Amino acid sequence: MADWSTYSLRDFLMFSAEVYWRLFELANRALWPLPAVTLALGLAAIVLLLWSGPRRRALVLAAAAAAWLWVGWRFVWLSYAPIKWAMEYVAPLFALQGLLLAAAALRPWRRECRGGGAVLGHGLLVYAVALHPLTAVIAGRPIAGAEIVGIAPDPTAMATLGVVVLVAPLRWAVLLVPLPLLWCAGSALTLYTMGNAWQAAIPAAAAILGLLALALRR
Repeated sequence: MADWSTYSLRDFLMFSAEVYWRLFELANRALWPLPAVTLALGLAAIVLLLWSGPRRRALVLAAAAAAWLWVGWRFVWLSYAPIKWAMEYVAPLFALQGLLLAAAALRPWRRECRGGGAVLGHGLLVYAVALHPLTAVIAGRPIAGAEIVGIAPDPTAMATLGVVVLVAPLRWAVLLVPLPLLWCAGSALTLYTMGNAWQAAIPAAAAILGLLALALRR
């Protein structure tokens, strides 16, 4: 029997970094101009939450629900699962998250998040939508392979943490944040295993900031 102590996490990775990053480029090219549309919708969500109201908050939650349903099917199931079998079991969880967000969107929320929690929530949302796509360029990859909210899972999960902090009351937040947090943790582990330590720190930091934002909001 092989000595398990001789194995590292990288030995259990079923694909190379090149194959992984290529998934985003192929998805963006196949779906164009949808990536531009989802980016615009993400920016619109930021604006809507700056001038928050019950209907605007419901629209943002509904958009987040649609994003999880779409990303779970189009990216996780159709693109990611063929190179990582575990994603076959993760894709249904994206559908569950989408349904939970859709149910939350039907609630007449009246509460607005303020204080430090609001600052962190807006920060997570702005980063996920507007800044995270630039990590492709920083890492020396083509902009065509940028991870865009509503197309790629990482920015979608990070943006959702920001949205939930800003919109949902605590009793709903405990239902809406576990799956985005788990995805961020799993993505950080995957990226670290691929040797992308600084990129792994991004979803890990987003998860920590999301929890901190929930604790600080008032």
